[in-house]
Amino acid sequence: MTPDSPHAPKPGLLPGERLDDLLTDQLKIIQSPEVFSFSLDAVLLARFATVPPRGRVLDLCTGNGVVPLLLSTRTAAAIEGIELQPRLADMARRSVEWNGLGDRLTIREGDLRAFAVAPPDAYDAVTVNPPYLPVKSGDIKSNVHIAMARHEIGCTLDDVAAACGRLVRSGGRVAMVHRPARLADIMEALRRHGLEPKRMRFVHPRAGAEANMVLIEALRDGRPELRLLPPLIVYGEDGAYTEELLDVFYGRRRELIDANAPSDDDAERGTGT
Repeated sequence: MTPDSPHAPKPGLLPGERLDDLLTDQLKIIQSPEVFSFSLDAVLLARFATVPPRGRVLDLCTGNGVVPLLLSTRTAAAIEGIELQPRLADMARRSVEWNGLGDRLTIREGDLRAFAVAPPDAYDAVTVNPPYLPVKSGDIKSNVHIAMARHEIGCTLDDVAAACGRLVRSGGRVAMVHRPARLADIMEALRRHGLEPKRMRFVHPRAGAEANMVLIEALRDGRPELRLLPPLIVYGEDGAYTEELLDVFYGRRRELIDANAPSDDDAERGTGT
């Protein structure tokens, strides 16, 4: 019996850990209040990113592995995740093992600033949910796991963009979730590393409220042409999640609306999916 068999013994939970339901395809994920647990931004990233039906996909700053797990429901590609913090990388590996996905998902412990591959091995798509705050912005938590998830302690925005540009193939896609306040920095960093922004969608907590997240996707070596998608509203007037949010939470939709519509540039290149 292989470790990835559905009947294989499940990996154990360490003290303080719990097993949460991802509400999609019976997937489970190991979490702990002692480290930074995933939130809505990771779910939206996994449902926004354009991924190939096959090939190779890489998730940077993978944390406890939520994005690779959710991406596994959308593609038959081999998916890798890279995480700097040993404890989170271990949790991600055990979550992969728990779900019997070790034949498709690989979690690496490592620093994205040093990770490189030869050009023939470049990835077809890269996703990333990086730390949002510069080190000098806001209070840094004493809990190192939470501090590194929120602040650019282990990598800066430019480090992230450089890694994405280095690791994705020409014509491949990079999807990121971040804060709208950093949008000018994001656009500048992506372009500096050969990544042309192609699709963008703002996320608003309620209709009429200021956006608090931005989803952005870039094309390696693409031509300038940015599509601004309709805003994504999280809560309706009744305070409940909107239908689109419920659909992606419960797996009724594997991708956000209009997530994979190719641009004219993609059609010319033949890179649209």
